[in-house]
Amino acid sequence: MFTGIPVSRASKRMNLPHNFTFCLNTSTIREQNLGLMGEIETAAKAGYDGIEIWVRTLEDYIKKGGNLRDVKKKAGDLGISIENAISFPRWIVDDETVREEALEQARREMDLLAGIGCKRIAAPPVGATDQAGLDLNNAAERYHKLLTLGDEMGVLPQLELWGFSANLHLFGEVLYVAAESGHPKACILPDVYHLYKGGSDFNSLKLINGSSIHMFHMNDYPNTPSRETIADKDRVYPGDGVAPLNQILKDLNDKNSPIVLSLELFNQMYWKQDALTVAKTGLEKMKQSVHKALS
Repeated sequence: MFTGIPVSRASKRMNLPHNFTFCLNTSTIREQNLGLMGEIETAAKAGYDGIEIWVRTLEDYIKKGGNLRDVKKKAGDLGISIENAISFPRWIVDDETVREEALEQARREMDLLAGIGCKRIAAPPVGATDQAGLDLNNAAERYHKLLTLGDEMGVLPQLELWGFSANLHLFGEVLYVAAESGHPKACILPDVYHLYKGGSDFNSLKLINGSSIHMFHMNDYPNTPSRETIADKDRVYPGDGVAPLNQILKDLNDKNSPIVLSLELFNQMYWKQDALTVAKTGLEKMKQSVHKALS
């Protein structure tokens, strides 16, 4: 198992100028069941700049009597920025009743997120993953409505590409929906694994400027299973697979805009390990990948 380079040595070797900050998506340590406060503490101990939480974990914390102010204070005291949240309101579907319910769900969740200082929320195509043929112009209108709600609540929805989905699995589809939404804050949330799984070429990242991408999900994928059968559980640490990370990171850095690199893994082997060890290893792997790409 990779044990990492001592931090003192790593910092000397990896102190290259770049536009990235480093974030931990808590899916990476999900099955260790640390709870929200434990996840924030782990991200801080591992040396991350930020954390990407799951709304259901926040809701569990509240159900057990937790206070939003305490979460915000904990993150602030530890120097951790709550960058984004993962949730699944079905805002994009054709059923109007379901969409309205989804917007109410999004409103409730954004209210919670604003209370802890979370800046963003992911907006994947939940509910439109099984059957192709979603009208992208309708999707653009629906994304505009979600963004308008985000303006009201102070939390930015990021349009997320899902490689396994029948809709919005291609970079061009996601870019079209964001562009045609007509909203000045429209942005997309790409992912190494999902770009590969969905069949888009990584050169597509060259087509957007820095203001259109705030975050990027970092991971890697192995040679096998094939693209057709690979799944979330097959993601590995950055640098441990075959993704063209040098090209990806150079293209992102060349945008000369701040981008949050967030480690998002669902690897069952990592879930069986100590959470802090996994978090530290993932951060070290991300930093090594950045250093290699920009050297």
